[in-house]
Amino acid sequence: MTFSKTMIAVSVLALSLSACARDGEFDSSGGIIVTRSACPAVAVPAFTGDVTLFNPPSSRDSRAIDVVANITNLRTTCTEQTETVDAKVTFDVQARRANAAGERDVMLPYFATVVQGGRVVISKSISRVSVHFADGQLRASTSGSASASVNRAAATLPLDVQDKITKKRKAGDANASIDPLADPDVKAAVARASFELLVGFQLTQDQLQYNATR
Repeated sequence: MTFSKTMIAVSVLALSLSACARDGEFDSSGGIIVTRSACPAVAVPAFTGDVTLFNPPSSRDSRAIDVVANITNLRTTCTEQTETVDAKVTFDVQARRANAAGERDVMLPYFATVVQGGRVVISKSISRVSVHFADGQLRASTSGSASASVNRAAATLPLDVQDKITKKRKAGDANASIDPLADPDVKAAVARASFELLVGFQLTQDQLQYNATR
């Protein structure tokens, strides 16, 4: 499975982890303030945001397409507790079928995966949503949800790394134009403290290959 990677942009001038200032503002040294959240980023991995069902299932002819569904409209809430960071995502599933005759329910499995550092899978769960088509209806929709709890300490940058990132840099200093993430230790620490909650359809290998090559 291919996972998207969350990139954390850091200003080469200054990065503030303080919640008392707003993102995009300039601090007293002229640097741009960026607030880093411990909440996991939420995304749909590449090629897993839609699913195509065929009739017969073994066919890949466009004339055999039976049902197409996609995940859309992700909405996220996140609560930072004392020991955990709890995130919840809700989303819509929109589907259409080729034949509007008769009532029909289509069950679609989806996964929710917590990934650390862009590549380490911490947990994975499988759930299902049911899409109901009324007689004569070509389109239908439903909603789904997923949640994740992340250890707050694991999602927090060590103090020495925070100090390196937030160190004041004045124009003319030798390191004024150096991105803190150019330091391998800082880059690795940021990656370890970065989590993602990834949601997508639980596809078979054939379905995944179809999405990737169509």
